[in-house]
Amino acid sequence: MFLHYSYPVTLAVLCPLIFLAGFVDSVAGGGGLISLPAYIFAGLPIHVCYGTNKFVNGFGTLCASLNYFKNNCVNARAALFGTIGALIGSNFGARTALRLSSDALKICLLVILPVVVVFMIFNRRFGFEKEKAPIKRPIFSAGALFTGLIVGWYDGFFGPGTGMFLTLILAALLHMNLLTAGGTAKVINLASNIGSAAAFLAAGKVFFMVAIPCMLCSVGGNFLGSRLAIKNGAKIIRPVIVIVSVLLIAHIVSDFLKV
Repeated sequence: MFLHYSYPVTLAVLCPLIFLAGFVDSVAGGGGLISLPAYIFAGLPIHVCYGTNKFVNGFGTLCASLNYFKNNCVNARAALFGTIGALIGSNFGARTALRLSSDALKICLLVILPVVVVFMIFNRRFGFEKEKAPIKRPIFSAGALFTGLIVGWYDGFFGPGTGMFLTLILAALLHMNLLTAGGTAKVINLASNIGSAAAFLAAGKVFFMVAIPCMLCSVGGNFLGSRLAIKNGAKIIRPVIVIVSVLLIAHIVSDFLKV
């Protein structure tokens, strides 16, 4: 066993963190900023951390996606074309990661993320508006495909905050409110989680003694988070996006400081 601590102590620490990660992820994305460091802290080898994280997140994201879909908070057309784009983009992103350092992307994010935080704080009506006049179907479909490609590439290349970026771009580019954008983002993100989890499972990089109990916690967090998001809409999604952005900034800065 890889664990730094006894099994009961490990679960006592991990389970609340994974529940919180699932809650955050279901509302605005970015739960991996909490869950992945938690697995690393527990002592799992890094490749097992990624495999366990993807496996657990896949079930949590499925729960949130079903909740959003059941409550009519998913744009089916955007979800379909976005999923296709994400599957293609994530493959190219992973290939890019094998050839290039992520440092340049991290520097770009250190510029982009503070802009996101300031925009969300000062543009108080963003995400509260009802959906605007519908965009023509070919343009709408192309926009969803493009969003899936770009954010899918980001997910394959770097990853943290993918759900948040999907939500923001869908809201801004396709004129969705934040609730519908968030629900649609979960469905698109589900595809990349399933693909990644399948690859890690095939390679034997999922530690089931930790993954199974954490999966239950993730499902619980995703269920509660998605229910609150559906009930409160942008009122809860906006502040969580700001929090996730700040966490991502801190994560990137801490990576640079370790170098």
